[in-house]
Amino acid sequence: MRILHLLASPFFSGPAENVALLAQAQREAGHEVTVAVDRRRKDVPAEEPAVPRFRELGLLDEGGLELSVKSPPWKMWSDLRQLSKREVDVVHSHFSHDHLLARWGRPRGAVLVRSLHAPRSLRASLPAADAYTVPASALLPGLRDRGRTAEVLPALVDPRFHPAKDRHALRRELGLTGQPVLGMVSTFQPSRRHEVGVSAFALYRKQRPEARLVLVGDGALLEATRRQVKELGLGGAVTFTGYQQGEAFVRWLQALDEVWLLGLGNDWSARAAAQARACGVRVVAVEEGALPDLADARVNTPTPEAVVAAALSEQRAPIAHPTNARIASDVLSLYERARRTR
Repeated sequence: MRILHLLASPFFSGPAENVALLAQAQREAGHEVTVAVDRRRKDVPAEEPAVPRFRELGLLDEGGLELSVKSPPWKMWSDLRQLSKREVDVVHSHFSHDHLLARWGRPRGAVLVRSLHAPRSLRASLPAADAYTVPASALLPGLRDRGRTAEVLPALVDPRFHPAKDRHALRRELGLTGQPVLGMVSTFQPSRRHEVGVSAFALYRKQRPEARLVLVGDGALLEATRRQVKELGLGGAVTFTGYQQGEAFVRWLQALDEVWLLGLGNDWSARAAAQARACGVRVVAVEEGALPDLADARVNTPTPEAVVAAALSEQRAPIAHPTNARIASDVLSLYERARRTR
């Protein structure tokens, strides 16, 4: 099967990593797979650029698509014409720009599948496609009730995420002391609720005074969070790692006993929760997106008291997350069903 993924983003963040892992797994299953990304926006200093990563993985599409929301109308028209001439069996679009382009420039005979990565994309004006994926089961009724073919596309996990061989040695290397070691791994923005997490940690320390909190990431609210930590007298018990990626991010995650995921951003597949579970890290999470399906302990309301109660509950959920190969197989089956019902 010839599969073209459309990802109108210049960043290797948000859904991009999930798309890359899905494309890799589809290729390993014997299919011809490429990923077209935004080729117009080259200056992306704040985040990792997508083009080098997809090229390194051997997945970058070189079919001439600019695929950018910043393209002028004549370039979008050129993309539409180029796409219509492609010889592919499946066009799998991931953002609204991709979907509109594929809706009107669909190659002859190709199946069109749209992945929705956040609930804001699920709206009445959603363009037609042969099938859809959503990041969480709670979003399925919104499509199936309209008679549309849809399945959940779970978070895929890079094989690098696995339990540390010696967690205590790893903590020594990272300069971490205290027990247990808790963490939050996300961009410092309002939706991730770092303020709630830090307040919860202050309460948690009253029960577990040797505990340490590791905050991985950067973002607009980083300095505000530093001030909150200082004001609560937690400076000696909180570690700010800054932005981490690749093997460095894996190591920080492997060092944790428990991760608190108190909100989601652009990707509701809750990839961080799946990565944490793959590393043997307990997951305490709010009920957003796919987090309820991956959490060991759920936070019913995002308050410091509720976070502490969930953290101290010591609940463990017997969740077996599907392998990347299984997820790819399920998506390929979705393509086949969509083809038969066109």
